[in-house]
Amino acid sequence: MSATPETDLRYPVGKFQLPATIAHEDREQWIETLADLPENLRNAVLGWNQHKLDTPYREGGWTVRQLLHHIADSHMNAYMRIRLALTEDWPTVTAYDEVKWAKLHDATSAPVEWSLELVEALHARWVMLLESLQAGDWKRGYKHPEAGQMTIEQVLALYAWHSRHHTAHITHLQQRMGW
Repeated sequence: MSATPETDLRYPVGKFQLPATIAHEDREQWIETLADLPENLRNAVLGWNQHKLDTPYREGGWTVRQLLHHIADSHMNAYMRIRLALTEDWPTVTAYDEVKWAKLHDATSAPVEWSLELVEALHARWVMLLESLQAGDWKRGYKHPEAGQMTIEQVLALYAWHSRHHTAHITHLQQRMGW
C-alpha cells in the first residue's frame, strides 16, 4: 500500500482494528511479521545519512531516528508485559508517555544502529517465546490502565500492526522524498 494524497500519513496502513475472532493462522502470520521486522527496518533505512534519519516522517511527526528508538522502547515494553502475563495472574502493567520518551536525549541523538540491534535481539527472543506458547496461553493477559484487559493474542495482533505501521512511515517518507 503506497501513500497517496488521500492517505492519512499518521496511519499509512490504516488504524489498528482487532479482528472479532483470532485463528491459529492469524497468530502465525503475526509472529512472522514480528520475525521480519528487524530486517524490514534495516532495509528501510539502508544507506541513510544523518540528515535523512533526522527528517520527520510527516509534518509534526517524529524523526525517523525517534521513530526507530520508539519501536525499540515500545516493543521492549510489550515483550515484558507478555512475560508478566505468562507468569502472573492478570497483572496490572504501567503505561508510559511515549511522546515524552521520544523527546529524551537518547531518542533524539543516539545512533539508530543501537535500536536496530536491540530490535533484532529482542524480536529473536520474542518470536521464540511466542512460538512456544500452548493454546491456553494465548488467553492469558494483563490489565492496562488505558487500554483495559488485553490477552496475549490481542497484544500480538496490535504489535504486528505496530510493526507494519511504523515501517510504512519510513518507506512512505522515502517514496515521497524520492530517496
